[in-house]
Amino acid sequence: QVHLVESGGGLVQPGGSLTLSCAASGNIFSINAMGWYRQAPGKERDMVAVAARGTPTKYADSVKGRFTISRDNAKNTVFLQMNSLKPEDTAVYYCYAEDADYDYWGQGTQVTVSA
Repeated sequence: QVHLVESGGGLVQPGGSLTLSCAASGNIFSINAMGWYRQAPGKERDMVAVAARGTPTKYADSVKGRFTISRDNAKNTVFLQMNSLKPEDTAVYYCYAEDADYDYWGQGTQVTVSA
């Protein structure tokens, strides 16, 4: 089992920046991939960025060049640095992890981009 806890969401103006954090605990050595998804009201949950072992990091086309995923292995934490935020980035952001058998999700953190 893996437990994920996000933090760092909030309200930011267009063009601003925000960093999300996700702390993983439990059987962290089984994790093969970690990343971020988001879900806007009335829409499906979509991949934002995923970093998996042995493969290049994947980013949604809509965030390439603006968002960066990174990892602090010593703290079992993954980050999402979000720059040049747009109103269409408004969503609940979910941390994601997977091992050989299961997908794991955090509780979600709200990001609102508005003037």
